[in-house]
Amino acid sequence: MSDATPGPLLVVEALHVHFPGATGPVKAVDGVSFAVRRGETLGLVGESGSGKSTTARAIVGLVPVTAGRVFLDGHDLADRRVLKAMRPRLQMVFQDPYASLNPRMTAGAIVGEPLLVHRRVAGRGALDAAVCRLFETVGLDPSMRRRYPHEFSGGQRQRIGLARALALEPAVVLLDEPVSALDVSVQAQVLNLLEDLRRTLGLTYLFIAHNLGVVRHVSDRIAVMYLGRIVEIAASETLFARPMHPYTEALLSAVPVPDPEVEAHRTRIPLDGEIPSPSATIVGCPFRSRCRKAFDRCATEAPALVEHRPEQWAACHLAEPDAVTR
Repeated sequence: MSDATPGPLLVVEALHVHFPGATGPVKAVDGVSFAVRRGETLGLVGESGSGKSTTARAIVGLVPVTAGRVFLDGHDLADRRVLKAMRPRLQMVFQDPYASLNPRMTAGAIVGEPLLVHRRVAGRGALDAAVCRLFETVGLDPSMRRRYPHEFSGGQRQRIGLARALALEPAVVLLDEPVSALDVSVQAQVLNLLEDLRRTLGLTYLFIAHNLGVVRHVSDRIAVMYLGRIVEIAASETLFARPMHPYTEALLSAVPVPDPEVEAHRTRIPLDGEIPSPSATIVGCPFRSRCRKAFDRCATEAPALVEHRPEQWAACHLAEPDAVTR
């Protein structure tokens, strides 16, 4: 989809985010590693509670990292001074367009605030001109900048959040379920806008969602998360055509196909049971209690995330060529 240049722009290495719990640490993110290449969109998918949003918040420094490292263009963001210096290049758009905007500020003040904080403009005239340009960039009439958030629709509010994220000309934008709270017709508009901005501004996206149909539409590659871990990473079309992990297969089986004849003959793969508690001590594969293909080895040995095919990584014993299931 993109004309990405070689080399990753954002690198996440063995990221852990643990929170204190009544029975032990809650492992919201448990050893996540991935890289986002320059100019591409990496989709991050999984069920609710899989750790997608916590991963994004840890990357931008909104939640403390228990272990692991994050690099932006080679700079280690564990150093708070480095993170502060690199903050303009790493921005985030949040899921809820109703909760992510200050109701006491006008839309123009919200969009212009990053420019003031980082001293990117001098004088009211320059600030107002910059805000007007940002409104136009995301498809909003600049005359609306004096309105308050409650005077906008959900789609318009998400555009305001996007304009705020673009104010500092970032290199990477983390999009946390950016369309899940919007009507379907509005979702398409926002997705098309995001793709246009990626091309015209040379942006790199980490796109978080639970809707695989949406992720397929916008992503170059897709990473699948389960219980705080990455279980598969592959190019978007490869993942949909030849998934390697049973969890990915189950997720894809639930994605509707816009062909009644094909849809009528598809087999759904049910995911029985509940996701194990992130505070539980898990031996073996964390997915085995819900996996219809689990065998003896799955109960004793946790599979590593390994490149089994070119550019396709999976954490599953069944993906190994010499897998013995009986």
